[in-house]
Amino acid sequence: MSLSATPPDPRRPEPIPLTVLTGFLGAGKTTLLNRWLADPALADTLVIVNEFGEIGLDHLLIERVDEDMVLLGAGCLCCTVRGDLIAALEDLLRKRDNGRITPFRRVVIETTGLADPAPILHALIYHPYLVLRYRLQAVVTVVDAVHGAATLDAHAEAVRQVAVADRLVLTKTEAAAGTDLLRARLTALNPAAPILPVTAPVEAVLGGLFGLDGKGDDVRSWLGAGAMAETSGPGRDVNIHDASIRAVCLTSEAPVPRPAFEMFLDLLRSGHGAKILRMKGLVALADDPGRPLVVHGVQHVVHAPVVLPAWPDPDHTSRLVVILRDLDPSFVQRLWDAFLGRPRIDAPDAAALAHNPLAIPGG
Repeated sequence: MSLSATPPDPRRPEPIPLTVLTGFLGAGKTTLLNRWLADPALADTLVIVNEFGEIGLDHLLIERVDEDMVLLGAGCLCCTVRGDLIAALEDLLRKRDNGRITPFRRVVIETTGLADPAPILHALIYHPYLVLRYRLQAVVTVVDAVHGAATLDAHAEAVRQVAVADRLVLTKTEAAAGTDLLRARLTALNPAAPILPVTAPVEAVLGGLFGLDGKGDDVRSWLGAGAMAETSGPGRDVNIHDASIRAVCLTSEAPVPRPAFEMFLDLLRSGHGAKILRMKGLVALADDPGRPLVVHGVQHVVHAPVVLPAWPDPDHTSRLVVILRDLDPSFVQRLWDAFLGRPRIDAPDAAALAHNPLAIPGG
Protein backbone atom coordinates (compact mmCIF):
# COMPACT_ATOMS: atom_id res chain seq x y z
CA MET A 1 0.00 0.00 0.00
CA SER A 2 1.64 3.23 -1.12
CA LEU A 3 0.89 6.46 0.70
CA SER A 4 1.66 8.73 -2.26
CA ALA A 5 -1.19 8.04 -4.67
CA THR A 6 -1.60 11.68 -5.77
CA PRO A 7 -0.69 11.93 -9.48
CA PRO A 8 2.22 14.26 -10.25
CA ASP A 9 1.43 17.80 -11.37
CA PRO A 10 3.94 19.05 -13.95
CA ARG A 11 3.48 22.61 -12.65
CA ARG A 12 4.42 21.62 -9.09
CA PRO A 13 8.04 21.21 -7.93
CA GLU A 14 9.29 17.68 -7.47
CA PRO A 15 8.65 16.55 -3.86
CA ILE A 16 11.69 16.75 -1.59
CA PRO A 17 12.79 13.42 -0.08
CA LEU A 18 12.41 13.37 3.70
CA THR A 19 13.78 10.81 6.15
CA VAL A 20 12.81 10.40 9.80
CA LEU A 21 15.70 9.13 11.93
CA THR A 22 14.50 7.74 15.23
CA GLY A 23 15.62 5.35 17.95
CA PHE A 24 15.69 5.33 21.74
CA LEU A 25 18.00 7.42 23.89
CA GLY A 26 21.66 6.53 23.44
CA ALA A 27 21.11 4.23 20.47
CA GLY A 28 23.59 6.18 18.32
CA LYS A 29 21.42 8.41 16.11
CA THR A 30 23.75 11.40 16.12
CA THR A 31 26.79 9.23 15.36
CA LEU A 32 24.96 7.66 12.43
CA LEU A 33 23.82 11.08 11.21
CA ASN A 34 27.42 12.34 11.29
CA ARG A 35 28.41 9.35 9.16
CA TRP A 36 25.67 10.15 6.69
CA LEU A 37 26.51 13.85 6.43
CA ALA A 38 30.11 13.01 5.53
CA ASP A 39 28.85 11.19 2.43
CA PRO A 40 28.69 13.25 -0.81
CA ALA A 41 25.32 11.62 -1.51
CA LEU A 42 23.85 13.79 1.24
CA ALA A 43 25.17 17.09 -0.06
CA ASP A 44 22.57 19.87 0.24
CA THR A 45 20.77 18.06 3.04
CA LEU A 46 18.86 20.06 5.64
CA VAL A 47 18.75 18.59 9.15
CA ILE A 48 16.04 19.19 11.75
CA VAL A 49 17.05 18.15 15.25
CA ASN A 50 14.61 17.74 18.12
CA GLU A 51 15.94 17.44 21.66
CA PHE A 52 14.62 16.63 25.13
CA GLY A 53 15.65 19.01 27.88
CA GLU A 54 16.07 22.71 28.51
CA ILE A 55 19.48 22.96 26.85
CA GLY A 56 19.96 21.79 23.28
CA LEU A 57 23.20 19.89 22.67
CA ASP A 58 22.69 17.47 19.79
CA HIS A 59 23.00 20.21 17.16
CA LEU A 60 26.45 21.06 18.54
CA LEU A 61 27.55 17.44 18.18
CA ILE A 62 26.50 17.22 14.53
CA GLU A 63 29.59 18.21 12.61
CA ARG A 64 27.93 20.17 9.82
CA VAL A 65 26.20 22.98 11.71
CA ASP A 66 25.38 25.98 9.53
CA GLU A 67 22.40 28.00 8.35
CA ASP A 68 20.72 24.78 7.21
CA MET A 69 20.19 23.55 10.77
CA VAL A 70 16.85 23.87 12.50
CA LEU A 71 16.76 23.13 16.22
CA LEU A 72 13.36 22.39 17.75
CA GLY A 73 14.16 22.34 21.45
CA ALA A 74 10.74 22.77 23.05
CA GLY A 75 10.12 19.10 23.76
CA CYS A 76 9.31 15.86 21.98
CA LEU A 77 8.08 16.02 18.39
CA CYS A 78 5.46 13.52 19.43
CA CYS A 79 3.79 16.01 21.74
CA THR A 80 4.49 19.66 22.34
CA VAL A 81 6.25 20.58 19.08
CA ARG A 82 4.32 18.57 16.51
CA GLY A 83 2.63 21.77 15.39
CA ASP A 84 5.99 23.55 15.37
CA LEU A 85 7.38 20.85 13.10
CA ILE A 86 4.66 21.50 10.55
CA ALA A 87 5.25 25.26 10.77
CA ALA A 88 9.02 24.75 10.41
CA LEU A 89 8.65 22.56 7.33
CA GLU A 90 6.27 25.06 5.74
CA ASP A 91 8.57 27.99 6.57
CA LEU A 92 11.55 26.17 5.08
CA LEU A 93 9.64 25.69 1.84
CA ARG A 94 8.75 29.40 1.67
CA LYS A 95 12.37 30.40 2.26
CA ARG A 96 13.57 27.88 -0.31
CA ASP A 97 11.01 28.99 -2.90
CA ASN A 98 11.86 32.67 -2.33
CA GLY A 99 15.61 32.12 -2.50
CA ARG A 100 16.19 33.18 1.12
CA ILE A 101 18.12 30.01 1.99
CA THR A 102 20.41 27.73 0.04
CA PRO A 103 18.24 25.22 -1.84
CA PHE A 104 18.18 21.85 -0.12
CA ARG A 105 17.55 18.56 -1.89
CA ARG A 106 16.76 16.37 1.11
CA VAL A 107 15.52 16.72 4.70
CA VAL A 108 16.45 14.51 7.65
CA ILE A 109 14.48 14.83 10.90
CA GLU A 110 16.32 13.41 13.91
CA THR A 111 13.77 12.90 16.67
CA THR A 112 14.40 12.86 20.37
CA GLY A 113 14.97 9.34 21.68
CA LEU A 114 11.73 9.54 23.68
CA ALA A 115 9.55 10.33 20.68
CA ASP A 116 6.58 8.20 19.71
CA PRO A 117 6.97 8.51 15.92
CA ALA A 118 3.29 7.99 15.06
CA PRO A 119 2.14 11.65 15.37
CA ILE A 120 5.18 12.80 13.39
CA LEU A 121 4.41 10.38 10.56
CA HIS A 122 0.72 11.25 10.65
CA ALA A 123 1.57 14.90 10.03
CA LEU A 124 3.92 14.03 7.18
CA ILE A 125 1.48 11.63 5.53
CA TYR A 126 -1.82 13.48 5.87
CA HIS A 127 -1.04 17.20 5.99
CA PRO A 128 -2.61 18.54 2.75
CA TYR A 129 0.31 20.81 1.80
CA LEU A 130 3.30 18.93 3.16
CA VAL A 131 2.29 15.74 1.38
CA LEU A 132 2.54 17.63 -1.93
CA ARG A 133 5.96 19.13 -1.27
CA TYR A 134 7.74 16.42 0.73
CA ARG A 135 8.06 12.71 -0.02
CA LEU A 136 8.41 10.59 3.11
CA GLN A 137 11.15 8.32 1.86
CA ALA A 138 12.09 6.24 4.88
CA VAL A 139 11.77 5.86 8.62
CA VAL A 140 15.11 4.65 9.95
CA THR A 141 15.21 3.34 13.53
CA VAL A 142 18.51 2.90 15.32
CA VAL A 143 18.71 0.07 17.87
CA ASP A 144 21.46 -0.34 20.46
CA ALA A 145 22.67 -3.96 20.43
CA VAL A 146 23.82 -3.72 24.07
CA HIS A 147 20.69 -2.23 25.67
CA GLY A 148 18.12 -2.91 22.93
CA ALA A 149 16.30 -5.85 24.52
CA ALA A 150 15.99 -4.16 27.92
CA THR A 151 14.83 -0.95 26.24
CA LEU A 152 12.08 -2.79 24.36
CA ASP A 153 10.98 -4.39 27.64
CA ALA A 154 10.74 -1.08 29.46
CA HIS A 155 9.62 1.52 26.92
CA ALA A 156 6.57 1.41 24.65
CA GLU A 157 8.08 4.24 22.58
CA ALA A 158 10.99 1.99 21.62
CA VAL A 159 8.61 -0.73 20.44
CA ARG A 160 6.74 1.75 18.25
CA GLN A 161 9.97 3.12 16.84
CA VAL A 162 10.90 -0.37 15.69
CA ALA A 163 7.43 -1.28 14.45
CA VAL A 164 7.02 1.73 12.12
CA ALA A 165 10.52 1.55 10.62
CA ASP A 166 11.37 0.86 7.00
CA ARG A 167 14.92 -0.01 8.00
CA LEU A 168 16.55 -0.92 11.30
CA VAL A 169 20.19 -0.02 11.94
CA LEU A 170 21.89 -2.07 14.65
CA THR A 171 24.64 -0.23 16.51
CA LYS A 172 27.29 -1.18 19.11
CA THR A 173 27.36 -4.80 17.94
CA GLU A 174 31.07 -4.99 18.77
CA ALA A 175 30.24 -4.45 22.46
CA ALA A 176 27.33 -6.91 22.57
CA ALA A 177 27.73 -10.52 23.69
CA GLY A 178 25.51 -11.65 20.82
CA THR A 179 22.70 -10.27 18.68
CA ASP A 180 20.76 -13.33 17.49
CA LEU A 181 17.99 -13.03 20.09
CA LEU A 182 17.63 -9.29 19.57
CA ARG A 183 17.52 -9.70 15.80
CA ALA A 184 14.80 -12.32 16.13
CA ARG A 185 12.78 -10.01 18.33
CA LEU A 186 13.17 -7.08 15.94
CA THR A 187 12.07 -9.29 13.04
CA ALA A 188 9.01 -10.40 15.00
CA LEU A 189 8.09 -6.77 15.65
CA ASN A 190 8.68 -5.67 12.06
CA PRO A 191 9.27 -8.50 9.57
CA ALA A 192 9.34 -6.12 6.60
CA ALA A 193 12.28 -4.02 7.82
CA PRO A 194 15.81 -5.20 6.97
CA ILE A 195 18.35 -5.02 9.79
CA LEU A 196 21.40 -3.14 8.53
CA PRO A 197 24.85 -2.43 9.97
CA VAL A 198 25.97 1.12 10.66
CA THR A 199 28.37 0.79 7.72
CA ALA A 200 25.57 0.26 5.20
CA PRO A 201 25.72 2.71 2.24
CA VAL A 202 23.63 5.82 2.73
CA GLU A 203 21.41 5.20 -0.28
CA ALA A 204 20.68 1.66 0.89
CA VAL A 205 19.37 3.09 4.16
CA LEU A 206 17.52 6.13 2.86
CA GLY A 207 16.16 4.94 -0.48
CA GLY A 208 12.63 3.82 -1.20
CA LEU A 209 9.21 5.18 -0.26
CA PHE A 210 7.43 4.86 3.06
CA GLY A 211 4.37 2.62 3.05
CA LEU A 212 2.32 0.34 5.26
CA ASP A 213 2.96 -2.89 3.35
CA GLY A 214 4.38 -5.51 5.68
CA LYS A 215 3.64 -3.52 8.81
CA GLY A 216 1.27 -4.78 11.47
CA ASP A 217 -2.29 -3.69 12.20
CA ASP A 218 -1.05 -1.82 15.26
CA VAL A 219 0.99 0.49 13.05
CA ARG A 220 -2.05 1.28 10.91
CA SER A 221 -4.07 2.17 14.00
CA TRP A 222 -1.24 4.28 15.45
CA LEU A 223 -1.13 6.31 12.23
CA GLY A 224 -4.91 6.80 12.26
CA ALA A 225 -6.98 9.56 13.75
CA GLY A 226 -5.73 8.86 17.24
CA ALA A 227 -2.28 10.10 16.29
CA MET A 228 -3.72 13.60 15.96
CA ALA A 229 -4.62 13.83 19.64
CA GLU A 230 -2.99 16.86 21.20
CA THR A 231 -0.87 16.24 24.26
CA SER A 232 0.35 19.77 24.79
CA GLY A 233 -1.37 22.39 26.86
CA PRO A 234 -0.88 25.48 29.02
CA GLY A 235 1.53 24.90 31.86
CA ARG A 236 2.88 21.63 30.48
CA ASP A 237 6.50 20.98 31.46
CA VAL A 238 8.19 20.16 28.18
CA ASN A 239 10.94 18.26 30.00
CA ILE A 240 8.49 15.66 31.30
CA HIS A 241 7.69 12.81 28.91
CA ASP A 242 5.81 10.79 31.47
CA ALA A 243 5.56 10.83 35.24
CA SER A 244 8.79 8.91 35.73
CA ILE A 245 11.09 10.47 33.10
CA ARG A 246 12.71 13.85 33.73
CA ALA A 247 15.67 15.80 32.38
CA VAL A 248 18.18 17.81 34.37
CA CYS A 249 20.61 20.22 32.73
CA LEU A 250 23.85 20.69 34.66
CA THR A 251 25.98 23.73 33.85
CA SER A 252 29.14 25.44 35.00
CA GLU A 253 30.54 28.70 33.66
CA ALA A 254 33.85 28.03 35.39
CA PRO A 255 36.03 25.16 34.14
CA VAL A 256 35.44 21.95 36.10
CA PRO A 257 38.31 20.31 38.02
CA ARG A 258 39.03 16.94 36.41
CA PRO A 259 39.08 14.92 39.69
CA ALA A 260 35.74 16.38 40.76
CA PHE A 261 34.15 15.60 37.41
CA GLU A 262 35.47 12.04 37.33
CA MET A 263 34.23 11.42 40.89
CA PHE A 264 30.79 12.84 40.00
CA LEU A 265 30.49 10.57 36.96
CA ASP A 266 31.69 7.51 38.83
CA LEU A 267 29.32 8.05 41.75
CA LEU A 268 26.31 8.67 39.52
CA ARG A 269 27.08 5.72 37.26
CA SER A 270 27.89 3.20 39.99
CA GLY A 271 25.07 4.17 42.33
CA HIS A 272 22.26 4.91 39.85
CA GLY A 273 23.31 3.76 36.41
CA ALA A 274 20.10 1.85 35.76
CA LYS A 275 18.13 5.09 36.15
CA ILE A 276 20.23 7.11 33.70
CA LEU A 277 18.50 6.77 30.34
CA ARG A 278 20.95 9.12 28.65
CA MET A 279 23.81 11.44 29.46
CA LYS A 280 25.30 13.78 26.91
CA GLY A 281 27.27 16.96 27.17
CA LEU A 282 30.26 19.21 26.63
CA VAL A 283 32.52 19.87 29.62
CA ALA A 284 35.38 22.35 30.02
CA LEU A 285 37.99 20.77 32.27
CA ALA A 286 40.17 23.09 34.31
CA ASP A 287 43.43 21.64 32.94
CA ASP A 288 42.40 22.14 29.28
CA PRO A 289 39.39 24.48 29.07
CA GLY A 290 39.91 25.39 25.42
CA ARG A 291 39.25 21.82 24.24
CA PRO A 292 35.87 20.56 25.50
CA LEU A 293 35.25 16.99 26.52
CA VAL A 294 32.33 15.27 24.78
CA VAL A 295 30.56 13.02 27.28
CA HIS A 296 28.18 10.19 26.28
CA GLY A 297 26.59 7.69 28.62
CA VAL A 298 23.74 5.19 28.73
CA GLN A 299 22.82 3.61 32.06
CA HIS A 300 25.98 2.12 33.64
CA VAL A 301 28.07 2.65 30.51
CA VAL A 302 29.96 5.93 30.09
CA HIS A 303 31.79 5.86 26.78
CA ALA A 304 35.41 6.94 26.53
CA PRO A 305 35.28 10.75 26.36
CA VAL A 306 36.35 12.46 23.15
CA VAL A 307 38.28 15.75 23.25
CA LEU A 308 37.25 18.25 20.56
CA PRO A 309 39.99 20.45 19.09
CA ALA A 310 37.87 23.55 19.81
CA TRP A 311 34.43 24.56 21.05
CA PRO A 312 31.69 24.22 18.42
CA ASP A 313 30.07 27.55 19.37
CA PRO A 314 31.01 30.77 21.24
CA ASP A 315 29.47 29.53 24.49
CA HIS A 316 32.17 27.77 26.54
CA THR A 317 29.86 26.87 29.41
CA SER A 318 29.97 23.23 30.49
CA ARG A 319 26.60 21.68 29.67
CA LEU A 320 25.59 18.18 30.68
CA VAL A 321 22.06 16.90 30.01
CA VAL A 322 21.01 13.84 32.01
CA ILE A 323 17.69 12.11 31.29
CA LEU A 324 16.50 10.14 34.29
CA ARG A 325 13.91 7.54 35.05
CA ASP A 326 12.59 7.21 38.63
CA LEU A 327 15.28 9.50 40.04
CA ASP A 328 14.70 12.99 41.41
CA PRO A 329 16.50 15.56 39.19
CA SER A 330 17.13 17.75 42.23
CA PHE A 331 19.34 15.01 43.69
CA VAL A 332 21.56 14.98 40.60
CA GLN A 333 21.69 18.79 40.64
CA ARG A 334 22.69 18.80 44.32
CA LEU A 335 25.32 16.16 43.70
CA TRP A 336 26.78 18.21 40.83
CA ASP A 337 26.80 21.34 43.01
CA ALA A 338 28.46 19.44 45.84
CA PHE A 339 31.38 18.25 43.71
CA LEU A 340 31.82 21.75 42.25
CA GLY A 341 31.92 23.24 45.74
CA ARG A 342 28.76 25.27 45.32
CA PRO A 343 26.88 26.31 48.47
CA ARG A 344 23.50 24.89 47.40
CA ILE A 345 23.96 21.78 49.51
CA ASP A 346 24.91 21.56 53.18
CA ALA A 347 28.38 20.21 53.82
CA PRO A 348 27.14 17.27 55.96
CA ASP A 349 24.72 16.29 53.16
CA ALA A 350 27.48 16.50 50.56
CA ALA A 351 29.71 14.26 52.65
CA ALA A 352 26.88 11.80 53.18
CA LEU A 353 26.16 11.64 49.45
CA ALA A 354 29.82 11.12 48.62
CA HIS A 355 30.20 8.25 51.11
CA ASN A 356 26.79 6.65 50.67
CA PRO A 357 25.45 7.06 47.12
CA LEU A 358 22.52 4.75 47.85
CA ALA A 359 21.10 7.05 50.55
CA ILE A 360 19.06 9.12 48.14
CA PRO A 361 15.68 10.72 48.72
CA GLY A 362 13.27 9.02 46.35
CA GLY A 363 16.07 6.85 44.95
